[in-house]
Amino acid sequence: MSRVQTLTVAVAGVALLAPSASSAAESVHLRPSRTEARRVAAGSALPTALAHVAVPHRGRVEPVARGGTREVLTRGAGPGGPAAPGPATPAPDGSGSAVADGAASDAAASDAATTTGSAAPAPTDAGPSPSDPGPAAPVTAADLLARVNGCTPVSKGRYRKDRGRAATVPVCGTREAVYWKADMDIDCDGRPGRHCNAATDPHFSSSTAFAQSDGRALSSEKLPYVVVPAPSSLWDYREHGVRGGSVAAVVYRDRVSYAVVGDTGPADIIGEASYAAAKTLGIDPDPRSGGTPSGVTYIVFKNSRVTPLEDREAAETRGERLAREFVDSAD
Repeated sequence: MSRVQTLTVAVAGVALLAPSASSAAESVHLRPSRTEARRVAAGSALPTALAHVAVPHRGRVEPVARGGTREVLTRGAGPGGPAAPGPATPAPDGSGSAVADGAASDAAASDAATTTGSAAPAPTDAGPSPSDPGPAAPVTAADLLARVNGCTPVSKGRYRKDRGRAATVPVCGTREAVYWKADMDIDCDGRPGRHCNAATDPHFSSSTAFAQSDGRALSSEKLPYVVVPAPSSLWDYREHGVRGGSVAAVVYRDRVSYAVVGDTGPADIIGEASYAAAKTLGIDPDPRSGGTPSGVTYIVFKNSRVTPLEDREAAETRGERLAREFVDSAD
């Protein structure tokens, strides 16, 4: 072995480990120049920090030191900015290989992310948005009573609460509804049941003015409904957007019940509702002794209708919506 070759082997132990020919794609073999060899012969050492050589590695270009070690880069400022090497510190074994200061743990984390391709999921906030007002509060009895505090009469006269009593009750109206304030008599007419039949009600009738979807009479025991006076020269409900199945809100004290128009009564008397309607309001529903002499407000929403008429849940859902619109509206 010649002297130059011996020096080359010595230098390779410090600066570069020559790769095999089959790994040329991973690194580049550099031979010391003749000038460098002469310096070694004269007793001077070759430089230990040589220029970086960029070679392909895992599909990306990375700087590789001539000592065969990869230098970790820190990302430049700003998205997409160039990477720059951090300040180098000697390896603990004194070999002179350089790794960016404070980046060893970051390099390991970066390599793991590159290998697995996984990223920590962004935290999600399942709570309500501060700007979300949430569902509207239910309409209260006080809300509805405040809305019908006054009266613009739409009837041509007044109704009696009971036969033989003075006529004192007008039918009032707004753009959205008609309403009246009266007593509540119990209407037990319709399909016979345990509480409503000829034995329990001396005025029982097996029919109702409006029928359910199968053609049968309504059930007073099961369906909350209100009774409107039969059409007359005093007032004709049909001329004010009211018909069988129209949605109604019935208010008594602090309770609200949603019902439908289900029957008609005498042409000069007002203030009557079904067994089920009375029960939902806490009024005694007995057809003989039940009812209440005053304090009931009936509000029927114009041009509304529940189909099928016997759908109690639909009446409640639509009644709540119409009541909210009625309370929020302004004539």
